[in-house]
Amino acid sequence: MFIYTVKASRLKFFAMLICSMAVILTIASVVPKEKNYASVAVVSHNYNDISTNEERVQFLSTFGYNVVPTPIEVVSVTIPEKFDGVYEKYNDLQRSQGLNLKRYSGVKAKRYTYSITNYEGETENVVANVLVYNNNIIGGDVCKTGNDPFLHGFELPRD
Repeated sequence: MFIYTVKASRLKFFAMLICSMAVILTIASVVPKEKNYASVAVVSHNYNDISTNEERVQFLSTFGYNVVPTPIEVVSVTIPEKFDGVYEKYNDLQRSQGLNLKRYSGVKAKRYTYSITNYEGETENVVANVLVYNNNIIGGDVCKTGNDPFLHGFELPRD
């Protein structure tokens, strides 16, 4: 075993320290940063401070929907800690409308389901689901059950 010692002056030590920090900062600026939350779309709708049923109904009306003011269903849902493939696809839908459910992993939220009465070409089984946590809308969708089912975000899909 060989031991080699070097006597360095303070000036050389600080010069090496500064060079090492410069290299580390350069590498850190070049390496892509990990994104905990995937990017979300820019939206013009307000998802915050929606605490009453009237405000939720008003929120849905900003997308052009007329809904029965009394929810069909109000349930407590837990956003999973780890997303499976189905939740990943659903979260892709949420991100397309400026929301991201991954921020709420493990959180209990309320889901309000409203019957839509004016969905073009459909007369029944079309509902809007609104996920609310701490008076903020954190997710939601419009869907149809039964024959010819569909699912999309709050905005009507463009052909």
